[in-house]
Amino acid sequence: MLSKIRCTLQVFISGGTGYIGERLIRLLLKRGHSVSALARAASAQRLPRGTPAVLGDALDPSTFADRIAPADTFMHLVGVSHPAPWKEREFRAVDLMSVKASVTAARASAVKHFVYVSVAQPAPVMKSYIQVRAECEAIIADSGLNASILRPWYVLGPGHRWPVILKPIYALFEQLPSTRDSATRLGLVTIDQMIAALAWAVETPVTGRRIISVPQIRSAALQLDRGGDAADRATAAR
Repeated sequence: MLSKIRCTLQVFISGGTGYIGERLIRLLLKRGHSVSALARAASAQRLPRGTPAVLGDALDPSTFADRIAPADTFMHLVGVSHPAPWKEREFRAVDLMSVKASVTAARASAVKHFVYVSVAQPAPVMKSYIQVRAECEAIIADSGLNASILRPWYVLGPGHRWPVILKPIYALFEQLPSTRDSATRLGLVTIDQMIAALAWAVETPVTGRRIISVPQIRSAALQLDRGGDAADRATAAR
């Protein structure tokens, strides 16, 4: 069950200095929300202006659990950069352990909504990465937290553009009945679509758990574009 938000939200982000995190913070602030972000001392200065830094360790919930409140939403974006098949040990040390820490901290602080960026699945490649992300999803499901789980495959943006050359192949495979489902599930999204879908997830919290796959990521981005910002909606509601 979805509930549309007509007011400013408090969002806590783990992974706010990364490829998606910095851009998402700017969008959330632009839309009138309040954001705080977990960061190491060495990287806190990379947070967008207007974002209070919570200095701590993403793998140790005791360093930040008591600093999450009064957040309504916990956004988990921590993960190994540039995933590759040979990084399984890093996936388990960082991706898996950080989700365990974030879920523990989110439950302790009684946040209402947990948002997680996973990966499209199943897929014929990146099996170790997908396995760890599936384990992370299971931890979230077992936690009892209300959660939105986004499943992109590849996010196109600065420094992440090489799959553009595959667009004609995707277009062909999406037309063929035998490959349509896989091509759709493993489709490409842009960084703008991704951060818009994440903002949409923040503004439309769910009771229970929902999976937002590639087609829904694209659709959510369009819905956000049509919806105006949070401050405008709050003004209209009064």
